[in-house]
Amino acid sequence: MRDYLLTLCVTAAVTYLLTGPVRKFAIATGAMPEIRARDVHREPTPRLGGIAMFFGLCAGLLVAAHLQNLGSVFELSNEPRALLSGAALIWLIGVLDDKFELDALIKLGAQMISAGVMVAQGLTILWLPIPGIGTVALTPGQGTLLTVALVVLTINAVNFVDGLDGLAAGMVCIAAAAFFLYAYRLWYGYTIEAAAPATLFAAILMGMCLGFLPHNMHPARIFMGDSGSMLIGLILAASAISITGQVDPDILRLFEGSTREATHAALPVFIPLLLPLTIIAIPMADLVLAIVRRTWKGQSPFAADRGHLHHRLLEIGHSHSRAVLIMYFWSALIAFGTLAYSVHSTSMWIVLGVVALSAIGLVLLLLPRFRPRAPRWAESVVPPRYRRRKPAPAAEAEPETAPGTAAEPAAVREDERVPVPAGINGATAIGNRARFTDRRKAGTPS
Repeated sequence: MRDYLLTLCVTAAVTYLLTGPVRKFAIATGAMPEIRARDVHREPTPRLGGIAMFFGLCAGLLVAAHLQNLGSVFELSNEPRALLSGAALIWLIGVLDDKFELDALIKLGAQMISAGVMVAQGLTILWLPIPGIGTVALTPGQGTLLTVALVVLTINAVNFVDGLDGLAAGMVCIAAAAFFLYAYRLWYGYTIEAAAPATLFAAILMGMCLGFLPHNMHPARIFMGDSGSMLIGLILAASAISITGQVDPDILRLFEGSTREATHAALPVFIPLLLPLTIIAIPMADLVLAIVRRTWKGQSPFAADRGHLHHRLLEIGHSHSRAVLIMYFWSALIAFGTLAYSVHSTSMWIVLGVVALSAIGLVLLLLPRFRPRAPRWAESVVPPRYRRRKPAPAAEAEPETAPGTAAEPAAVREDERVPVPAGINGATAIGNRARFTDRRKAGTPS
C-alpha cells in the first residue's frame, strides 16, 4: 500500500506542478477557443490540461517501475507498456483537437486505433465469468471487438460529462478510488497477482485527477480538453479490461467444486463484469440520452448541445458548484454502493443505506435554490454567502442630492458583485484575474 500511495503522490505532484506552465503554454499558442453557445464559463479559458496529466502518467509509471514491490508488475506483465502506448496515441490526437478542432469521426477512429494498440500488446479481454454458466472463453476476434467497444464507450462517456469546472476530473477520481479498493482487495486479499496492474492503473489515475483538480475547480483556470478527458477515459477502461478479462476465474474456486458453481457463488467477487459500467453510470446515461436526443432531432450524435445532465441542473436553478457536487454525490453512491455489495452481497444494510442516500440525493435535486445559513456564532468563520444579511435601518434617510446630479450608488456587498468576463485576448488569464467591477465613481476615496 505504501508503494501505491507513493506512486499516487508523485503522479499528483507532477501533474499539479506542470499544470501552471502548461496553462501559460496554452495561452501563448492560442489554445483558448471562443466561448460557444453551449459553454457555461464566462471568460476564455485555456485548454491543453491533458499535457500535464500525461506527464503525470509517465512519472507515475516511471516511479512504480523502480519500486521493489511494484517492479514485478512490469516484469511479469506487458500491460503497463500497452497502456502507455495507447495513452500516448490518444493523448496526441487530443492535443491536436484542442488546438485545431478535429472532426468527430477522426477522433472516433483514433480511439479505436488506440484500443487496437493495447489489444495488440496483450491488454484485452480473454474470458468472461457469467453467472449460471461459468467461464466463457472468447475468440481473438470477440475479445478484440469487446475490448474496443468498452474503450470507445468509456472515453466518450467521460468526454461527454466534461462540461463543468472540475466535473470530469472529480467523477473519474471517485470511480478510480472505488476501483482501486476493489482491485487491491483482489490482489492483496486473494493474492491474485493478475490484479496488480489494474490496481496500479487506478492509483495513477487518482493521482492525475487529484493533481489537476486544484487548477480546474470553479472558477477554472485551465480545462483538460479532449487531450485530458480522452486520456483518463482510456486509463479507466484499461483498468476495467485488465481486471475483468485477465484474472483467471479458476483461481477463485473457493466455494464449490465446479467452475460453474464457483462462478455463481463468487458473483460478488466478479463484480468487475459490471463495475466498469456502474462507476461511470452517470456519464454513460448522459451519453445514451445525448445520442437518443440528437438522433431524434435529426442531428449527428456528435453534435454539441446544451441538453446534458449538468446543463439541466443549471437550468432548474442549481449553482455551478452545487451542480458539480450533486454529480459527485450520485457517482460516489453508485460506485461505492457497488463496491460494498461486492464485499457483503447478503447484507441488507447496504441496500437500505443506498436507498436512504438516494432519497437524500433526490431531496437535494428538489431544492435547487436552497442556501444554508450559518448560525450567528459561526458567521465570522464562514464565507460571506452563508451569512445572514443585516436589514438596513428603516429610519435612515437617503442623502439629498443637488438637482441635476445623480445619486451616489450604494455600497456593493462582497458577495453581490457582478462577474466580468475576460478580454478576448485572455489577458486576465495570465495573472491575477480581476473578476469583479469597481462601482465607485472616479475620484472617490478608496
